[in-house]
Amino acid sequence: MTTTTQTQTQLTVATPTVQRPRPGQARRTAVRTVRRIPVWILVGLLMVVVLYPQVWMLLGSFKTQSEFLSDPALSLPKTWQFDNYISALTNGDVARNYLNSLIVTIPSVLLIVFIGVAAGYALEVMIWKGRNAVLLYVLAGIMVPGQMILVPLFIVYFRLGLTNTMLPMIITYTVMGLPLTTFLMATYFRAVPREIFEAATVDGSGPLRSFFLIGMPMMRNAILTVGLVQFFSVWNDLLIALTFTTRPELATIQVGLLSLSDEYGSTQYGPLFAAVSLNIVVLMIVFLALNKKIMAGMAGGALKG
Repeated sequence: MTTTTQTQTQLTVATPTVQRPRPGQARRTAVRTVRRIPVWILVGLLMVVVLYPQVWMLLGSFKTQSEFLSDPALSLPKTWQFDNYISALTNGDVARNYLNSLIVTIPSVLLIVFIGVAAGYALEVMIWKGRNAVLLYVLAGIMVPGQMILVPLFIVYFRLGLTNTMLPMIITYTVMGLPLTTFLMATYFRAVPREIFEAATVDGSGPLRSFFLIGMPMMRNAILTVGLVQFFSVWNDLLIALTFTTRPELATIQVGLLSLSDEYGSTQYGPLFAAVSLNIVVLMIVFLALNKKIMAGMAGGALKG
């Protein structure tokens, strides 16, 4: 009798407790799933819209000229023409165009970010007479269309003897990117408690030391974000580069893609699509690398409070 009771007790303990769904829980889950279906459909359509030209471009970069003109857009190449990439880098001078874009973009972005952070610090943290008027004057620069000043700038650069160099592009990109960067950095500095800079001043820290040791490290996330935006803005620009590019050897990647053709003036779509694919791959790599750093910096700042 005792053995039978112990066996029943063991079976009772070993049997897992089955939790039955609450009344109406399955219905709420089904309703929630049905409500998400339009969102999933919309996301799927957006993915198709975004990925279709990318796939078409990538497949076209491996096709011959006849395959590109006669075969369907999304058909696979009969023979994968890797020579299109070699032709784009050598015959199309795409490698030189990439180098020119880097020479123009990197100094421009560094100048925009450094001067913009310093200006935002001076306009928001430092206290001096007329800073609000200067901030409004900087904001007015955002409303000036860049197309209006290209011709006067070209005349000024020509009279100064700066043509046939990359300095006009670097100077123009820097000046045109500063108003927005200054405004954004001033906004970021406005969110920083003033007690931090006041405590540094009490400890004997001057404005420059507070800027480099407190302001710059605290603005790391903002610097990465603004730098990413300005990098894509300068790299993808065509109008300014086309205006101030007076020689083919100074052409950036966007100008080089615009003039990529053979000696008879016809467009070779295989090398052209190969060059565009290389351009997009570089931008995607930069975006993913900087995006991860921005997310890591935001998480670190959130943990530090």
